[in-house]
Amino acid sequence: MDSQLEELKRTLESALDGMSSQQMSWHPAEKWCAAEVLEHLYLTYTGTVKGFERALEKGEPLATRGSMTQRWRRLVVLGFSYLPFGREAPKPTVPRGLPPDQVRSEIWQKLGAMDEIIAQSEARFGRGIKLLDHPILGPLTGAQWSKFHLVHGRHHAQQIRRLRAGQVE
Repeated sequence: MDSQLEELKRTLESALDGMSSQQMSWHPAEKWCAAEVLEHLYLTYTGTVKGFERALEKGEPLATRGSMTQRWRRLVVLGFSYLPFGREAPKPTVPRGLPPDQVRSEIWQKLGAMDEIIAQSEARFGRGIKLLDHPILGPLTGAQWSKFHLVHGRHHAQQIRRLRAGQVE
């Protein structure tokens, strides 16, 4: 597994360690519970896999030319490893209510599938090639996709730890 995605897995496992289904379902008013945060991450991995599948089916990268705004966003997220708080999740990644135990068990399979398809795409199209557009950051290489998911996962692992401690954001 890619080292960044392996670190992501360890980070999430640590945040979830020892949480019961009941704890995973607790949340303050108007906020997501830990299970919903995990489902959100699961849905982002699903979306990434689908995007890379489309590129492989088409036989070419699907990245476009990025805008200056996207370049600045990439610098903040990928260069400084910072994901700002308070941004609304894109609609396809909003939790739909999967059972906590299901999400908790299936997320690792989806993370592995994402790692595999990024590696396949890099092998086919080349490392360092912009392969696919992120909806906010624009065109990313395979390594940048892995870094994005690591930064994004760390951001949400902090939320899970706060929920676990019963702290309201």
